[in-house]
Amino acid sequence: MIQVILCDDHALIRRGVRDTLSDAADISVVGEAGDYGELRVLMRKLASAEDGRGVGCDVLVLDINLPGRSGLDVLHALKDEGSPIKVLIVSMYPEDQYAIRALRAGAHGYVNKGSDPQLIVQAVRTVAQGRKYVTPEIAQMLVESLTAPAIENPHQKLSDRELQTLVMIASGKRLSDIAEALMLSPKTVSVYRARVLEKLQLANNSELTVYAIRSGLVGS
Repeated sequence: MIQVILCDDHALIRRGVRDTLSDAADISVVGEAGDYGELRVLMRKLASAEDGRGVGCDVLVLDINLPGRSGLDVLHALKDEGSPIKVLIVSMYPEDQYAIRALRAGAHGYVNKGSDPQLIVQAVRTVAQGRKYVTPEIAQMLVESLTAPAIENPHQKLSDRELQTLVMIASGKRLSDIAEALMLSPKTVSVYRARVLEKLQLANNSELTVYAIRSGLVGS
């Protein structure tokens, strides 16, 4: 039986994923979390149970857009700890925004939330076996990144948090909204914004939004 943890800040999304996975006879959802803090508590609890020959965890189904520490932050933390848990990213963001970045951070797979629900079941089974799960679109991006390594978009130089700030500003969110969503201070978000503008050589939010649209990071 494949033991799965779900981590998404939207309860309805977790319920949908849980119902999809529960229909598979070989998959069991053993816990749910809404943010990084809840996830850490749950993982410690399951680890203690596993030591007592109880419930463990094989796969973490993780969203990127979490309050506080993002899914990418969680990936880096798990990688630094040498955690054996396989991570499948299930995100609302299109593959061309975060898939390769997530895979480089340690994810075993990436699925868009708008995909066929059965793809999530297939992806969980694949990563549970220690293999990578990528869609044809991601595979094509990986091939292109290997055959044309010299071509790099400026936003690929941004940190994970800077990219997240860029996307949210370009989506029309105010700095105060971003600060609340990411559980950061407005001053910290302003620092991220300044870094984004400097690295992309842009002057203001209008230019930033135009850049994001032209780069396919947000819809027009």
